[in-house]
Amino acid sequence: MTTIDTKNTIDSILHEERSFPPPSEFVKHASINSTQALDALYQSASNNHETFWASLARKEIDWHRDFNNTLDASNAPHYRWFYDGTLNISYNCLDRHLADRADKTAIIFEGERGDVQRLSYQELYHAVCRFANALKIHGIGCGDRVVLYMPMVPEAVIAMQACARIGAIHSVVFGGFSAAALKSRIEDAAAKAVITADGGYRGGKIIALKAACDEAMAEGCASVDTVFVLKRTGADIAMKAGRDVYWHDAIKPASDDCPPEWLNSEHPLFLLYTSGSTGAPKGIQHSSAGYLLGTIVTMKWVFDAQDSDIYWCTADVGWITGHSYVAYGPLALGMTLFMYEGAPTVPDAGRFWKLCQDHNITVFYTAPTAIRALMKAGDNFPDAYDLSSLRLLGSVGEPINPEAWLWYHRVIGKQRCPIVDTWWQTETGAHVIAPIPGVIATKPGSCTRPLPGMDVAVVDEKGNEIKQANQGGYLVIKKPWPFMLRTIWGDDKRYCETYWQRFNNKYYVAGDSARRDEDGYYWIMGRIDDVLNVSGHRLGTMEIESALVANDKVAEAAVVGRPDALTGEAIFAYVVLKGERPAGGIDKALTTELQQWVSKQIGPIAKPKEIRYADNLPKTRSGKIMRRLLRAIASGETITQDTSTLENEAILEQLQGKQ
Repeated sequence: MTTIDTKNTIDSILHEERSFPPPSEFVKHASINSTQALDALYQSASNNHETFWASLARKEIDWHRDFNNTLDASNAPHYRWFYDGTLNISYNCLDRHLADRADKTAIIFEGERGDVQRLSYQELYHAVCRFANALKIHGIGCGDRVVLYMPMVPEAVIAMQACARIGAIHSVVFGGFSAAALKSRIEDAAAKAVITADGGYRGGKIIALKAACDEAMAEGCASVDTVFVLKRTGADIAMKAGRDVYWHDAIKPASDDCPPEWLNSEHPLFLLYTSGSTGAPKGIQHSSAGYLLGTIVTMKWVFDAQDSDIYWCTADVGWITGHSYVAYGPLALGMTLFMYEGAPTVPDAGRFWKLCQDHNITVFYTAPTAIRALMKAGDNFPDAYDLSSLRLLGSVGEPINPEAWLWYHRVIGKQRCPIVDTWWQTETGAHVIAPIPGVIATKPGSCTRPLPGMDVAVVDEKGNEIKQANQGGYLVIKKPWPFMLRTIWGDDKRYCETYWQRFNNKYYVAGDSARRDEDGYYWIMGRIDDVLNVSGHRLGTMEIESALVANDKVAEAAVVGRPDALTGEAIFAYVVLKGERPAGGIDKALTTELQQWVSKQIGPIAKPKEIRYADNLPKTRSGKIMRRLLRAIASGETITQDTSTLENEAILEQLQGKQ
């Protein structure tokens, strides 16, 4: 096989072929493959926003009791959708498929060690019912919170669906987070139960999940009555009598029939904690009906979901992508979902491509960080495998740089697979800006246009819409949408302040800056607030700073992001020690110690890539840290902004490593 991956070719494409029309072979079979069909959707949404979403809700969801009212905006920004209807999400993902898809494969799983498991819709249904009944046997009921801390195995999806079936509110914590981070989330949600595993396989190692769980609950977490433990690795673990129960023991007395709990449309489906620019992580609360609708319609529009697809989203269920596009969206459409437990480079950088070949993956959705890492490994890895089953590629988590986009297009997609570059957030629930692949031409680095029903704009500091092409501003959503977050768990004031206050509750403020080009395509420029995007994971600077300052050697810390070729953004920390500053502002041994400290406090993904030591931080006379200066220094930029308001201008040379 031959590939095109030279700098000259990339430069030529960027200058001469800036727009990529949908591949003709793809268009032939796409569900939406004409501008007329797409324009009709946009026009319908424009004519009557509420009617548009009500029509889709009735078409795509099986209701137990139909709704009479579509949108309640009387208490904005607290919106309610379809609020007098009742349904069950697990029923919509499982039961409704049993008549004609009972024997169809619902989940194909491959572990990092190569073990493979397949579950049909009938088998998945019974597994979910058994675990739902096990939860009930142990006193878990409607409205109770359940924290999941699991490896990427089918039981993670089974547990989520089981919670949804009985109306328990699940909160999935990414398995890469530390015991301290897990504890804070358990306590904030006042979880009644935790579901974990003895461990999981990742990067050739066993991740000791149960041990971290025990550490989290050693002091505190008084709300937890039961810890369910899946035997995944067979590792020797401690089991606390009266609290801990193995998964296989819990389901022994449980029936494989569990009638679904019929829930109000606005019943909370889950909490998902995401980092904020200040304070503790935010428990984003999503509803039932509106959220489900968002996952279904975006699966259809953006991924052109087909009944014959074998669909793979590489995201962990600990992130919103794993919720919407692993645990719920594909199953609601009766698709075949592929799950992989391990790292993309075990045993080598060809693992993803081998999995695509072995399991005939048709739709592949991953993060730019993974794409860049696999691109760096070389073309020989993907070239060793047959990727002809692929028909559509996706990108999620952060803007994808043009070079990675072009490699993805040419080397993985062989120029015949559309690339859907998707912009959305934990808070939005599902895609907001993304191409309709059978119609919309794509541009490397742009997420293209808002989806039907999503009223998106770029506004200036005063909230006025920016009409001029390529002028940056605040990215906002002007109208409520069904799959939007409802509040922040236990902190409604923070919800209003974070997402609505800037423009007096007029718009949802995404926190990203963006520009719109002359063709109306959106380009995401980065975060406006102090949230970092590392490998597609959002991390609050305040949370990392707090972890650093918790070390007894650290007096003060400031954390910023800097561009990174692999992870999109890298964490750069400036630290003021309680003792003397090391010569030249560098101390490798101490840096390693502090990196390990942060990893233990939050998780490995939060480790600063670089730490620079200073006598103090650049502050204004009023005591405000000038973070823009720190970002410029971290990125190696020339400082052009006014520094006259600094309390001590001389500190800049020290921060730049010149002293």
